[in-house]
Amino acid sequence: MAAGAVIGAWMLVLSLWGAVTGDQNITARIGKPLVLNCKGAPKKPPQQLEWKLNTGRTEAWKVLSPQGDPWDSVARVLPNGSLLLPAVGIQDEGTFRCRATSRSGKETKSNYRVRVYQIPGKPEIVDPASELMAGVPNKVGTCVSEGGYPAGALSWLLDGKTLIPDGKGVSVKEETKRHPETGLFTLHSELMVTPARGGALHPTFSCSFTPGLPRRRALHTAPIQLRVWNAVPLKEVQLVVEPEGGAVAPGGTVTLTCEAPAQPPPQIHWIKDGRPLPLPPGPVLLLPEVGPEDQGTYSCVATHPSHGPQESRAVSVSIIETGEEGTTAGSVEGPGLETLALTLGILGGLGTVALLIGVIMWHRRRQRKGQERKVPENQEEEEEERAELNQPEEPEAAESSTGGP
Repeated sequence: MAAGAVIGAWMLVLSLWGAVTGDQNITARIGKPLVLNCKGAPKKPPQQLEWKLNTGRTEAWKVLSPQGDPWDSVARVLPNGSLLLPAVGIQDEGTFRCRATSRSGKETKSNYRVRVYQIPGKPEIVDPASELMAGVPNKVGTCVSEGGYPAGALSWLLDGKTLIPDGKGVSVKEETKRHPETGLFTLHSELMVTPARGGALHPTFSCSFTPGLPRRRALHTAPIQLRVWNAVPLKEVQLVVEPEGGAVAPGGTVTLTCEAPAQPPPQIHWIKDGRPLPLPPGPVLLLPEVGPEDQGTYSCVATHPSHGPQESRAVSVSIIETGEEGTTAGSVEGPGLETLALTLGILGGLGTVALLIGVIMWHRRRQRKGQERKVPENQEEEEEERAELNQPEEPEAAESSTGGP
């Protein structure tokens, strides 16, 4: 049975009991004045009447009369015979009876059953969830109502309809506390639900407070709308470091990105050298202006609602030290790389020039050797030509004489 129904049934019992005993049920707000009339009492003195009280302030019946002194400023009899309580409190709950005798000798009795109440502040949902996952239990939030009396009850609604806890898909954990001084109540109600797979993707939840006295309006929280995810299992957690290798010059920036594809998105926590970093969850870890204290081994841990924590492989972040004359041995980076490239370019150009000069010189040497070889040959030809020119013409003469008639 719902808490509101229980309260309603209890109040009905009290009303029936008042009807049987002849008591009139009176409700009064805490801190406000309350006046109870004594029926049948003469409007002016002399009066024959007596008030009897049995409340939280008395151990037994307390008797008050018009001639008596006020009772600790808690209650006093007015000139017309009525009883005044200037500021009613929780301890004033109880039974009040007046017996009056008219001047004609007629006796009249008045019986009252007094209950007090305090309207609490508007309830609210604290620590609400931002999303739910289908198929597994999820905490929706905790509904809180403070400063009410009597205690009343809290109930949850889904899309405007009351949720009935069944211990399976819907469960509620309730807690009631009472302030030791004021006597007012604080209620807590924590809702757990297991959304069905393939069900509504955007359910709306709200909470309402039902007062412990009848004819009092219920108070409602602002509704919250949540998203339901159909779970996608977490497969593998990847840690990407930029720049690749995680080595930077002093003052550089390193970006670590934890890739963990799943639905709903898992929570990402960071670990350095085996110890958790005191940082809020997030998939990206930025290390600006890297210094010696940032060097170390980093990894990320992804926590998914349907799985245990899963850790990525570890990556190292290190600093490449640079000096005034260049980079240290075993590392070429930044300005040192540019200097090396420039030097190699110059050396390459000088080598090309030297090669061209060598080819030209070799070609000239060959030309000179060729000229030296041609000089003797030319001299021999000239000498032969000269010898031919200096030969006598006798053979020609002989030939001509031989061929005559």
